[in-house]
Order: sequence, then C-alpha cells, then structure tokens
Amino acid sequence: MELITKELLTKLNVDSEKWLEHLKNACDRFEINTKDRVNMFLVQCAHESNHFKSLSENLNYSAQGLANTWPSRYAVDPKANPKVPNAKANSIARKPVEIANHCYANRIGNGDEQSGDGNRYRGRGLIQLTGKANYKAYSDEIGVDLVANPDLVAEPLHACLSAAWFWSKNKLNSKADAKDIKGSTQIINGGLLGLAERESLYKKISLA
Repeated sequence: MELITKELLTKLNVDSEKWLEHLKNACDRFEINTKDRVNMFLVQCAHESNHFKSLSENLNYSAQGLANTWPSRYAVDPKANPKVPNAKANSIARKPVEIANHCYANRIGNGDEQSGDGNRYRGRGLIQLTGKANYKAYSDEIGVDLVANPDLVAEPLHACLSAAWFWSKNKLNSKADAKDIKGSTQIINGGLLGLAERESLYKKISLA
C-alpha cells in the first residue's frame, strides 16, 4: 500500500507533481515508513514551509519584529512588555542579508558577521536546515557537498531529504508513533508555535 499519495498531498494543498516522488524517496531512506510517521512528517513539513511553498528563510524583519522575535539581541530591555527595538535592530531593519549575517554570526558553525555565513547558511528546506555546521553534517550524511552549494537545499530533492534527515537525527519517528504532535512540534520549533494549525492538519490527513 502506498503511504504517500497524490490524494494525501492534495489534502495539504501540496503540488503532488512536484513533490510526490521526492517525498517517497526521502521517507524510504529515513524509515518514515508507517501511516502515523508519514502523517506526522507531512503535517510538520507543511506547516514549517507554508504548504511546501516557502523553502528559504524570510528574514525581512522590521525593527519591532526583530525585538519581538529575538528580544535578548534586539530589544532595549528584553524583559519589558512591550519590547522596544534597540539601535542595532533599527540599523538593520528590513535588510535581510544584514539581519542573517548578524543574527547567525558565530553560531551553529558560522563565522563572524563579516564572513557572510549567516546569510549563506540561512534556513532552507521543508524543515529549515540552518547554519554551516548543519549543512556540513547533512552533506556528510547524504554524500553531496551542500556547504559549497547551499541553495540546493531549497530545491525539492534536498528540501525533502534534509527534512527527513533532521527527522531521523532527532528521533521524531518515536513521537510520530505515539501520535505526539506537541512533542514533535517542540523538537522542530523549540516551542509550540502554530500548534493549532498543526493539529488541524493532522486530523485532516489522518482521516485519509
């Protein structure tokens, strides 16, 4: 029995012609091989990527958006409510490349702000692969140099494979087996952002 079908992807508003075979291959490779595992994987990928339409991180933040999202970096007083953007937030607002290079500098394997690694290795894929260290770890696993070619992660082949690799690396099959959508969301998101939509999508495709 086929676990990933055109009908299932249609329920998630996903273009099956573009994604079906790549998803099948990625799930086969990383043992996402039961109905519960497939359903959870597809739902999480759909939410994280705006139904497989947003494959590269959008860092076009306003100063206020920066302060709200990363208060420890971009708010005058991180504990205040409301947050007030600091001078750095105001200086890089609406400059996605500068935001990426500053926000991700000296983290997750990236060099300093001047290296350009933050923007070069910004989040891409269905479950965003972020940071030079993660691009290298994925490259080593898959046998393709994505450190030299990071934009490939925003293409269907590696968007799917990198998401399934992340899934496997973080042992998310166990969460899927338990139908634990909160637990899987916390691992992927670091919190429960968007939980209501994830739960709604999960119920929708679980009926398929």
